[in-house]
Amino acid sequence: MSEKIEITASSVAAVVSDALKIIKSAQDLAALKSAKPATIGDGSPFAAMSAKLGKLPAADKATAGKLITEARATLNTAFSEREAHFYQLEQAAKLETERVDITAAPITQPIGARHPLSLLQEEIADVFVGMGWEIAEGPEVESEWFNFDSLNFDADHPARAMQDTFFVEPTEMHLVMRTHTSPVQVRSLLERDLPVYVLCPGRVFRTDELDATHTPVFHQVEGLAVDKGLTMADLKGTLEHFARIMFGPEAKIRLRPSFFPFTEPSAELDVWHPGAKGGARWVEWGGCGMVNPNVLRAAGVDPEIYTGFAFGMGIERTLMFRNDVKDMHDMVEADIRFSKQFGGVL
Repeated sequence: MSEKIEITASSVAAVVSDALKIIKSAQDLAALKSAKPATIGDGSPFAAMSAKLGKLPAADKATAGKLITEARATLNTAFSEREAHFYQLEQAAKLETERVDITAAPITQPIGARHPLSLLQEEIADVFVGMGWEIAEGPEVESEWFNFDSLNFDADHPARAMQDTFFVEPTEMHLVMRTHTSPVQVRSLLERDLPVYVLCPGRVFRTDELDATHTPVFHQVEGLAVDKGLTMADLKGTLEHFARIMFGPEAKIRLRPSFFPFTEPSAELDVWHPGAKGGARWVEWGGCGMVNPNVLRAAGVDPEIYTGFAFGMGIERTLMFRNDVKDMHDMVEADIRFSKQFGGVL
């Protein structure tokens, strides 16, 4: 006698109910995947019931088929929803581990700071560019003619001696490490059309020992203006404007007679520094004067038509008395703690 096969609403509901309990009891995605064979897989009670569908009488197949289809949809939906639930939990846990508190102070690792000499040199350049001047540069290994002869230094001038100047071997080449940035002034006159207004910043080299106030390698900034009708009054007005920007609106300057081979008349430049530590005082800042006619002639400029003025000062010296730096060693030891005091942190 053949087995009687029945697929009824109650029998299908019982299989679905058991399968749903297994799906809901899974506690994570891995457990849910392991439960799949027992719920909707080939070896599940539901699969066994579905296999009986083909053995039913034709009159019962339509009703039974609808029950099986609805049951499969219910189980597939339950499985997908449970799977999506676990996926959302996993994503939420992952996001929590990657959460960033945007209100917290950032943790930064500074890589350094710009040197205060570079910052001051740029500040000085900005002052003169703002007045319409150009920035000029020249080689640090310089011809002796540019460094001395063109600037009216006599052949036996003490500054030419080995005690003051680094000569580049072989000495027959007449090359030196420039002792000032003044050679750039002559180069500018030879390379540019008149009138000329240039600022010449850069490194210079002298045979000084490194101590609290000296260093063999330091920085200068020099200015040169050559035009028709320039006088000492133009020089004084330019330097007063420069001093007030560097040291404050109360700063003032005075010029004391002096001598330099490349200017005539020449003057020592003092600045009244109102913000000096210990009280306002006069500080020697640099040298200046009207360009010597011999220097103009060396550059091919007719001193009967053009006049000029020039000035120069050390950038290290400016930094020392403007910012109360006591020791030159601080400027050459590359200690970021020194540089950070002046801003420019990267």
